[in-house]
Amino acid sequence: MRISWIKKGLFFVLVLAIVIPVLFPLLWMLASSFKTQVDIVAWPPRLVFTPTLQNYERVFREQNFLKYFINSSIVGISAVAFSLIMGLPAAYSIARFKQKRLSIFILVARLMPGISFLMPWYIIFSRLKLMDSYVALILSHMLITLPIIVWIMSSYFETIPIEMEESAMVDGATRQRAFLSVVLPIAGPGIVTSVTLSFIFSWNNFMFSQVLSMEKTKTLPIAIYNFVSYAEVDWGAVMAAAVAIMAPAIILTMIFQKYVVKGLTMGAVKG
Repeated sequence: MRISWIKKGLFFVLVLAIVIPVLFPLLWMLASSFKTQVDIVAWPPRLVFTPTLQNYERVFREQNFLKYFINSSIVGISAVAFSLIMGLPAAYSIARFKQKRLSIFILVARLMPGISFLMPWYIIFSRLKLMDSYVALILSHMLITLPIIVWIMSSYFETIPIEMEESAMVDGATRQRAFLSVVLPIAGPGIVTSVTLSFIFSWNNFMFSQVLSMEKTKTLPIAIYNFVSYAEVDWGAVMAAAVAIMAPAIILTMIFQKYVVKGLTMGAVKG
C-alpha cells in the first residue's frame, strides 16, 4: 500500500513538472490581459489585482481586430482547403506506389526555414502585382499546410489495407472511385488531425504575412505590432490580443481532440 502511494506521488510530481512549464506562460499571459500597465510591470509581480477589461476594449474597439480575424480565417481556411485537394491524392500516391523519394522531398521542403522562400515569393508576387492580396498569402501558407497534410496522410494511408480497395475494384469501381468512396471515409481521423495541425500552423504564421501583406490583408499575428511603438509597448493590449489569437486554435483543438488523438494513435504520424 505504501509503495502504491509513493508511485502515485511520484507520478503526480512528474505531471506537475511537465504541466507547470507549459501552462505557466499561458496563465501569466491570461492574467496580464486583465491587468493595467502598472500592474504588469510592477516588481515584485502582483498576484492580487483588480481585473479590468480596458485591454480588450482597446483591442476590439480602437483596432480593426475583426478585419484581421477575417483575414486570418480566409487565408487559413483557403490554404488548408487547397492543400487538402492537392495533398490527399499526393499522399495516397506516395503510400500506394511507395514513392519514398517524393515524401522525403516534401519533408525537406517543410523542414527548410520559411525565410529561404520569402525572397523568391516577394520577387514573384511583386512582379505579378499580387502584393497585399489573399492569393499571395494563401500560396505562401500552402508551403506550411501542404507538407503537413501530405506527410501525415501518406503514413495514415499506409495503415489502410489495400485489400479493401481491391474488393471495391473487383466490384467494378475505378481506383479513383475506391479512393473517394472507401479510403477517404476510413481516413477521416487522419484528415481531421492533418487539417487541425496545418490550420493552427497557418493561423499562427507571422513571417509570410509580415512581408507579403499590408493593411488590406493584415492577419492577426501582425496586428499585435499595432501595440508596439518606438517609445513603449502596451503590454496589456499585447496580452489581450495574444489571448484573442490563441482562443480559436485552442477551441478548435478541444473540439476535435478525440479525432486528433485517434488519428495520431492509428499511425497518422508514423514514420
